[in-house]
Amino acid sequence: MKHTILKKFISIAAAASAILALTACGSQGTETDNKKEEAQKEEQTVGADTVYRTLDEIKEDGTIHIGVFSDKNPFGYVDENGEYQGYDVYFANKIGEDLGVKVDFVSTEAANRIEYLQTGKVDIILANFTVTEERAEEVDFALPYMNVALGVVSPDDKVVESLDDWNSDDQIIVISGTTAETYLTENYPDIPLQKYDSYATAKNALENRNGVAWANDNTEVIAYALQNKGYTVGIPELGSKDTIAPAVSKGNETLLQWINDEIKALADEQFFHADYDATLVDTYGEEYKEELVVEGGVTE
Repeated sequence: MKHTILKKFISIAAAASAILALTACGSQGTETDNKKEEAQKEEQTVGADTVYRTLDEIKEDGTIHIGVFSDKNPFGYVDENGEYQGYDVYFANKIGEDLGVKVDFVSTEAANRIEYLQTGKVDIILANFTVTEERAEEVDFALPYMNVALGVVSPDDKVVESLDDWNSDDQIIVISGTTAETYLTENYPDIPLQKYDSYATAKNALENRNGVAWANDNTEVIAYALQNKGYTVGIPELGSKDTIAPAVSKGNETLLQWINDEIKALADEQFFHADYDATLVDTYGEEYKEELVVEGGVTE
């Protein structure tokens, strides 16, 4: 009887030990799996910050994705036939031609230009992208192809010629993600801003008197005043002069180098002067050509 009881006790103890061992192994396996999952997530996060296709990958694919505006005439817009047109689009088509690939135009807004590059949605941004130190920390800019400054346009019956002694009840219209928003926030924090996501909505807001003026690239506000009666650019230059340049994802050295070489080579044929004649001269005339156009990436 005693031997039987002893045997049962030994069997129970062995079974318990086995269960504990299995449990321990299971816990260890789960912990290892968790660590692997965390490592994979970390790798995905790191990779998401530097998503891009190299020059060779783009050539192999046969298509390059270029982000442009679809509502910013005459720089990037969609015409009545559904075709992309404008100064930036003219350049984008030349890039595709010389690279030997098809151009896939991706409509972008000012606020998502950096995001589209970082997530790999586009290979290049050609959407009137002003070069700034803050943006250069997140994307890589190529050589410039245009000069730009900020400007302010307002109705003829109440032309805004200065931002000093501002009426706190008046609002300035800006587009989110633009240098105008940044400049006014930093230099005129007491001026209330009315922010919009697209050029079309900003223009509508100005026409509906939702704000007393619209601050944006001077090229844009000058074009608006020339194309629409009843508006005046009271401040043609606000802040410092800047440049417009193509942008690629941070670290995409092969594509960046190719674009820089392309811009330098295009200077021999005065490509951007031809681009101006084809897309901007009807809006600005000859008087603005030398002021706006940059050839070979060289600014004066």
